[in-house]
Amino acid sequence: MRNYTKQYINGEWVTSTGSKTIDVINPATEEVMGKISSGTEEDLDKAVAAAKAAFPSFSQTSVEERIELLERICQEYEKRKDDIIEVITEELGSPVKRSNKVHYQMGLQHFKQAVEELKTFKFEEERGNTLVRKEAIGVAGLITPWNFPTNQTSTKLASA
Repeated sequence: MRNYTKQYINGEWVTSTGSKTIDVINPATEEVMGKISSGTEEDLDKAVAAAKAAFPSFSQTSVEERIELLERICQEYEKRKDDIIEVITEELGSPVKRSNKVHYQMGLQHFKQAVEELKTFKFEEERGNTLVRKEAIGVAGLITPWNFPTNQTSTKLASA
């Protein structure tokens, strides 16, 4: 059984301030395939504070640095292909072939497409007499549905 009872906050896995867990049920077998930490308001506050503290420096990263970051994400994603397919199959009850061809591939392709878009994205452009500047404005909370985890998550993370 998989046990993911820590929270990823400020670049490290930390123990939740609470002890409640949530069973993750494989819908194909109706068996508990893992447990996750329920998390607490205090955990959330710590995560938001860490994101706010990181924002000033991260928002100033160059296009090249962001491309490098996305390429490293792609490399790690590809290294963990079998793990990702296995957990999607268990968590969603998805057939292995669909977990690979749809869920895994879709997530990877979103990250790769973000790299390509970033290479030519115009952060400033003139529209008539107006300069339009696209810049980071702050921390965002990302929520994804359970039934398309890599699609929504990678799209949101790659474009944040």
